[in-house]
Amino acid sequence: AVVSEEAASQTETAHVPDTFILVDPLDGTREFIDGRDEFTVNIALVEGNTPAAGVIVAPARGMIWRGWNGLGAERFALSLGGAPLSTTHEPIRTRTQPPTAPRVLISRSHLDSATDAYVDGLPQAQRIPCGSALKFALLAEGSADLYPRLAPTSEWDVAAGHAVLLAAGGDVRKPDRTALRYGQSDFCVPDFIAFGDATRPPPLP
Repeated sequence: AVVSEEAASQTETAHVPDTFILVDPLDGTREFIDGRDEFTVNIALVEGNTPAAGVIVAPARGMIWRGWNGLGAERFALSLGGAPLSTTHEPIRTRTQPPTAPRVLISRSHLDSATDAYVDGLPQAQRIPCGSALKFALLAEGSADLYPRLAPTSEWDVAAGHAVLLAAGGDVRKPDRTALRYGQSDFCVPDFIAFGDATRPPPLP
């Protein structure tokens, strides 16, 4: 079964099977409209309410990140200028979070007051504005440490990035550190904190 953002209103969560695919064909609509390269296509395989595998495609950057929980994550640099399509593979891994001055990804278009206040409370946090699920990809490849979002979003915005980040050594949790579960009512994710260093859970809000 496939659930996409455009068809979610026609899908009853009670009828979603244990294994299904979540698709967001355009994540970062505002960035796309504004001509930025921070929009993505997100595809996730969910098994037992948990993201098992994910793919994040950034067409304007010519990049793909993918991961399968337990098998690792990798990044592809795409050459689209001529046929045939060529790819170079590069394994990726999250980084160890420093004790101070974490690199914190924040939404470029949807920053809310609760998230803003949370980041203000982190020691010498370095803010990095970014759009779409690209934030999960940057965490997975070790370019940043945290991505908090303390406002509602949708499962198709999160699941693929969650899977890639898990495969790369990080995690995504509710602010109380309990697990996110997918295939829930209205496919809504009330809030979450994504972090690259799974051995160093982020501070509670």
